[in-house]
Amino acid sequence: MTTRKTTPEAPRSILITGASSGIGEALALHYAAPDVHLFLSGRDAARLDAVVAACAAKGAAAAGRVVDVREAAAMERWIAESDALRPLDLVIAHAGISGGTGAGPESAQQVRAIFDVNVNGVFNTVLPVLPLMAARGRGQIAIMASLAGFSGWPGAPAYGASKGAVRLYGEALRGAVAALGVRVSVICPGFVESRMTGVNDYPMPFLMGSRRAAEIIAGRLSRNIGRIAFPWQSHALALGLSFLPFGLVSRILKNLPRKPAM
Repeated sequence: MTTRKTTPEAPRSILITGASSGIGEALALHYAAPDVHLFLSGRDAARLDAVVAACAAKGAAAAGRVVDVREAAAMERWIAESDALRPLDLVIAHAGISGGTGAGPESAQQVRAIFDVNVNGVFNTVLPVLPLMAARGRGQIAIMASLAGFSGWPGAPAYGASKGAVRLYGEALRGAVAALGVRVSVICPGFVESRMTGVNDYPMPFLMGSRRAAEIIAGRLSRNIGRIAFPWQSHALALGLSFLPFGLVSRILKNLPRKPAM
């Protein structure tokens, strides 16, 4: 006798950080529907209000909160309040910032700011909700990493390193909490249209719209895919570099365009 795998129910209570623009906004709009509760955060109140209104227009019960992911206590309060209103099915740690070397080395301020948001911000999102989901024996967490976290790109050292850190954390966490009924996925996009990529003044191969990116992410989350990397061409290139000698990879990467500083 074969055992049929059951597909998890579509999430009805979803929390997304960094939902006021880019992929976070696109995911909020993708999931927005009647009988769906959305808890959304962002740094810009006006943009966040517009996203909340657009989600509400699609029938969702949407609520926005201007909260800094770097503030552990504020994040813990917001997540606890949201979960008390409607137990969270899916939490997407999307909030992030980027910055590059521009014409010179990254400043200490930029490096620390990027790690504080991209790494500590993920911890401040994941750690409060993890015991809540584990106690229920169900739930899903998605962590926004990047294909930039697969290699040391000299044009944006702190950004790539921060995304590499949360990718490894998420992939390890997936195995650590699977037996508790909590599913964890890491999202590794290539270039996606957003405010973050809008400042890039160089060609971005396989650039994808944020709406299409959200469709890919949501589809693969529904299938509990552990690493959601796209587009496949960029993923293949990122993986291919890992098989080359480091000296050769360094020579290849040093000639890539440099991302503007923050």
